[in-house]
Amino acid sequence: MNAPAPRAGSSLPWEELRTRLDHGPSFNAMRGTPYYREARYEQFSPAEYARRRAALRAKMQELGLDAVIAAGGPSHWSFGGGMLWLSGHWEWHALANYVVFPREGEPTLIYSMGGTHSEAVRRETANALSDVRSSRGGKFGEVMVDRLRELGLERGRIGLMEIDPRHGDYMPVNQYNTLREKLPEAELVFTKGIMHELLSVHSEEELDCVRHAGKLCTNAMQAIAERMRPGVTEYQLRAAAGAAILEGNGDIDFLIIGSTPMADPAQVFGNPRPSSRQLETGDIVLMELAAGYRGYSAQIGQPICLGEPPAYVRRFWDEIAEPGYLKMIEAVGPGKPVDGLRIAGQFFRENGMQSRPIHVHGIDFVSDGPHVFADHIDVEPFEEIMKPGMVLMPEPNPITADGMLGMFVGHTFIVTETGKECVDEWPIELTVVKP
Repeated sequence: MNAPAPRAGSSLPWEELRTRLDHGPSFNAMRGTPYYREARYEQFSPAEYARRRAALRAKMQELGLDAVIAAGGPSHWSFGGGMLWLSGHWEWHALANYVVFPREGEPTLIYSMGGTHSEAVRRETANALSDVRSSRGGKFGEVMVDRLRELGLERGRIGLMEIDPRHGDYMPVNQYNTLREKLPEAELVFTKGIMHELLSVHSEEELDCVRHAGKLCTNAMQAIAERMRPGVTEYQLRAAAGAAILEGNGDIDFLIIGSTPMADPAQVFGNPRPSSRQLETGDIVLMELAAGYRGYSAQIGQPICLGEPPAYVRRFWDEIAEPGYLKMIEAVGPGKPVDGLRIAGQFFRENGMQSRPIHVHGIDFVSDGPHVFADHIDVEPFEEIMKPGMVLMPEPNPITADGMLGMFVGHTFIVTETGKECVDEWPIELTVVKP
């Protein structure tokens, strides 16, 4: 059988490589093999990637940047970040992977692994870019330096984008030091919030991913409801929700699930660390779930009762949680001020109840601005007024006056030209499961 010809840019001819697969350096440098030719990946269109490149380059022109290093890792506050947006690659090996993105020239994805791993990633990212390079065992900074030199940017103004914009975390100090030492004449600039600005309003292809993530949220809620019975643990509910998300080709962003007896509650929000507590008849399960699809996420949460709720629990839902939530989502729509959501959220305190401080947040890849709290809003100028294509998560969490029971209620909405679109199909009602 004749071997297929290697692609342009192969590190080694395939005929030579296939006789040396036990040789480490050759294995890690492989490129252009027939491996994974049967693999199929959902990818954004070339036109969508062209749109993204143009938008980022316009921002770079505004900031006077010759190149940016777009970072992204697997944590919630990164969720792939700019690296994923430019490449389509989802990372789980490393703290972060990076795309060297020049204002002029082709981008390069620096991927943590080599060998067969890199060949699979080249298939995964085929519509986005053609240059995928190994980090050479974690020497990301050295590979960045090589690429920037190829681009003639040894003296360029290089923007460093956050790995985690929520906490303001950038690339590790060892990678930064390599850039600083090997490119002493370059200017390294810590940028802030570029990706959030570019994702404040989503494209149609991006919104389709949010819609798919919303379906996965519905499936996860249904899986929890079907799994709930006495003796089942919180972590088994987490397993059921996670399996439903993975079955739909999604990624698990987070699964916050906790339970407490309705007759004697001691929980106002789901448990970020679902425990081995076993459910009993008369429990209420509180949750917030987030599913991702190709880098874009949707979130959902609503209480589910195992058995008929006591009268005061039913009353808290009927008179506080549900009407307060409906009042809040009425404030979502194009041309409406984000501050209107804060005003709507005053319902809970006006009715003698408490709540978690946060009432609403936006979603770019994951949770981000605008942020609406009980007593203030935290917004950028470009997101003060809701626009079509924005994604919002109204998620008030009213809490009883004695501080012992809360009911998180949250659904993901796309702001449309004429109003709003909920991306999940879970009904806004107090769900009761028979034991």
